[in-house]
Amino acid sequence: MELGGSDVFVVLDDADLDKAVAAGVEARLRGCGQVCNGAKRFLIHEKVADEFTKKLADKFTNTKIGDPMDESVGLGPMSSIGARDDIAGQVERAVKAGAKVLVGGSAIDGPGAYYKPTILTNVSRDNPAYFEEFFRPVAQVHVIKNDDDVVRIANDSNFGLSGAIFTADVERAKSLASQVETGSVWINTSSFTGPELPFGGVKRSGYGRELAGAGIKELVNQKMVLVAH
Repeated sequence: MELGGSDVFVVLDDADLDKAVAAGVEARLRGCGQVCNGAKRFLIHEKVADEFTKKLADKFTNTKIGDPMDESVGLGPMSSIGARDDIAGQVERAVKAGAKVLVGGSAIDGPGAYYKPTILTNVSRDNPAYFEEFFRPVAQVHVIKNDDDVVRIANDSNFGLSGAIFTADVERAKSLASQVETGSVWINTSSFTGPELPFGGVKRSGYGRELAGAGIKELVNQKMVLVAH
């Protein structure tokens, strides 16, 4: 049973920023942000936060919006006008509670359920948006000071589906991955799925696993034979 998520996308101070930005754009905007394991909370180390956020904002601003059947388009419409209106209201409430809109923050005039790629900053813990799932093309950016911040903020969530960590130090990432409360953690790549990979979450992100060996066992009958001596 998979119920959604609010995945973190962690960029540490030694990460390849261009690689992280490219992955971050894809992870947040694919499916117009309507993806359960899309990147939603960006935790960026303070040493690279300004540079990363500027590059992410530039990519968001310059993303071509339109017909998703056009391969040059980076963002298509949402599933419905209602979905577009829902995210507009969600962003508006976040801003009223103190969040700042870095780019985007509004629907696009004209036919179709289009909403601009959006980055929110200054989302404090007392803002309801801090705990909400933004199931649309809206990213939250949080600046972190150290690895302890990664674990604290990542786990301070009702969700626990997946997450991503970008760093040149894989052992550092593995250590963090072991402490983050999610069904999976992806190192130096964005979260995705594949038939050979078990998929599922913890907390309000669901229970159990689908796909791969873990998933197939839910669909088969296994006989147990016990011999007493």
